[in-house]
Amino acid sequence: MLGLAESFYSIQGEGTWTGTPAVFVRLAGCNLNCRFCDTDFSLRAFASVESVVARVSELGGSCPTVILTGGEPLAQRESSALIDALRADGRRVHVESNGSVAVDLPPDVWLTVSPKERLDPRMAARANEVKLIVDGRVPSEWLEAFAGRDVPTFLQPEGNKPANVALAIDAAKASPGRLRLGLQTHKFIGVR
Repeated sequence: MLGLAESFYSIQGEGTWTGTPAVFVRLAGCNLNCRFCDTDFSLRAFASVESVVARVSELGGSCPTVILTGGEPLAQRESSALIDALRADGRRVHVESNGSVAVDLPPDVWLTVSPKERLDPRMAARANEVKLIVDGRVPSEWLEAFAGRDVPTFLQPEGNKPANVALAIDAAKASPGRLRLGLQTHKFIGVR
């Protein structure tokens, strides 16, 4: 059984796929305790893999993109079975992870890694994009883990606060070939 926080149909508001319609499946729980976390990943229900796949179809119909997020979705033992079942249902699966839990993912699964307290080097090597949270400073200590790879690296200002935005913009301008500003556009337009 999977622990679920919520599921809903919306658009991706962050990163490379911004603006893309997607069904979000937020798995409950996280293995980290970040002080700036803005997500409620509290356990609200238990569900089988099959019922989650059915719910994705109910919410999004033929929408091809499903985003597994959390908390930390890969911390749940059945996350790999869910990924396999969604792919078998014809869905394109994206995973948003803090990168601390190493899981072998199929090559067609899009992996966003947003490191916080620790990072497994295998997940850094597998990342399709990186999201670094700017909260009073740019967490540049994580950049070395992704060095030598042409992976989009977004600086996301925590809470879209002006001081954090300014820090992110300055860092992106100082390293234009490597860093990008990443805003939570869904919050600006008032959608989930």
